[in-house]
Amino acid sequence: MSIFIRQLLGTALLAAVAISAAPHAVAQPKPYPATFKQQDIATNGTTLHVRVGGSGPAVVLLHGFGDTGDMWAPLAVELARNHRVVVPDLRGIGLSAKPEDGYEKMNQARDIRGVLDTLGIDQADVVGHDIGVMVAYAYAASFPTKTTKLVVMDAPPPGIPPWDEVVRNPKLWHFDFYGKDVFRLLAGRERIFLDRFYNDFGGQPEKIDEGTRNHYARLYARPGAMKGALSQFQAFRQDAKDNLESMKTKLTMPVLAIGGEKSFGPLEAVAMRNAATNVTELVIPRAGHWLMEEEPAATVQGIKDFLAK
Repeated sequence: MSIFIRQLLGTALLAAVAISAAPHAVAQPKPYPATFKQQDIATNGTTLHVRVGGSGPAVVLLHGFGDTGDMWAPLAVELARNHRVVVPDLRGIGLSAKPEDGYEKMNQARDIRGVLDTLGIDQADVVGHDIGVMVAYAYAASFPTKTTKLVVMDAPPPGIPPWDEVVRNPKLWHFDFYGKDVFRLLAGRERIFLDRFYNDFGGQPEKIDEGTRNHYARLYARPGAMKGALSQFQAFRQDAKDNLESMKTKLTMPVLAIGGEKSFGPLEAVAMRNAATNVTELVIPRAGHWLMEEEPAATVQGIKDFLAK
């Protein structure tokens, strides 16, 4: 397994070379079309900002750290041709409320279930990237009969092997970066902090353009936003305990495990096979961690093909 960890450690050097060689384009995340309704939905003691569009079988798209639900616009537009697409900002991130607690992924699974109940949705496909993977897995484990398919992208759920090896990676120091002095340090420096994630974990960080970086920096600079986002990591120890218990009953719905070639690669499927019985592996060439920003066409097509089966 160490070959995968060495691969992750080498990404930072590749990122530095790529950034120095390529100009930054000024752009921003693709906006959602007017056909998507945006609303705030009260759920499980908090309020989530949610985008909803399209009609047909439901699919939920869950973002991770460094992004918001805005990351999913290219995929959401494609899926809305024949799906009802639900795209929340997770608890504490983006335009959702910033509560003091409740960041355990099992609890956030209840956030998502509450949103779907409000929208009158019983069953749904669930797609997650990064932190969204962890919420998506918790949701599928908590509500297996309401989860028709599961897509996980470039992050392992806490506790599920090889989690203990993954967390030894020194690039993951931010898992315990938290506290009032940390928040003081980051105030006004949100763009610098987020750049570290885009650059160190991107296989092609030049594809994360200036407009996109500034867009998310503004959202993460909102009051309470960085604390809420970092609280996602603070819950990992409890998440690991919860997932070790959940893993005793393997998921049986079809699972697509996507890894970036320059990031988790096939390790995503290795982890999910410890937690599910029906796992399909997909590695996106050239991509690092930021699959939707680095290789959107291949990523969107892979997800569409899987959900259409």
